[in-house]
Amino acid sequence: MTIDEQVLAAFYNIISESKQDMFDWIASERTRYLTVVLETVQKEHNASAVLRTCDCFGIQDLHAIEKNNNYVIQREIARGAGSWVDIFPHSTGDDPTEECLRSLKAKGYKIVGTSPHAEQSIHELDINQPIALVFGTERDGLSSSATQHSDQLVRIPMFGFTESFNISVSAALCLNILRHKLSMSDLNWKLNHEEQVKLKIDWSSKIVKNGHEVEAEIRKRILEKE
Repeated sequence: MTIDEQVLAAFYNIISESKQDMFDWIASERTRYLTVVLETVQKEHNASAVLRTCDCFGIQDLHAIEKNNNYVIQREIARGAGSWVDIFPHSTGDDPTEECLRSLKAKGYKIVGTSPHAEQSIHELDINQPIALVFGTERDGLSSSATQHSDQLVRIPMFGFTESFNISVSAALCLNILRHKLSMSDLNWKLNHEEQVKLKIDWSSKIVKNGHEVEAEIRKRILEKE
């Protein structure tokens, strides 16, 4: 067993079997093949709803570009999703949007911006490589920087007078479509075993009192035995 596997086994001796089963199943369905990017979302209610949507669809990472405001989770809306989804803030430099999208490109992501004016539908999006799905502000949509650094723009088909969906609804619709595409594909889109173990350690530490201190003590004892 690796050290991480030993740490997880020690945690599993502490937490209930029902929690173990839940962590095992949810981790096996988690993905970083899709990630969500929120660009300066002004309404905390919407940002928290998107976070909750990410958790529901098994999206492990959310990137929050913070130009003029901080990403604040409204916990009654997120329903604890902030404990299970990893949030990465981007607020440094002259253009946090460029910094965020360039860093994701360097990791192999295709940057896909969402816009009601895009020619291609989200249904037509090719999922042949990892995708970072970018959502702009509620009022103005994507910034010029986000549009410039996107590899592709997609829209959600609409048939009414209103130009766009609320951002949390947009995220839910897009993730539902793309998650279904992944599930029907032969792509290797799930977390590997090592990633799942690390994730389950992190989750376990969050439900055990003084979990991080407990993890540090477990690792110390394991290393002393070797």
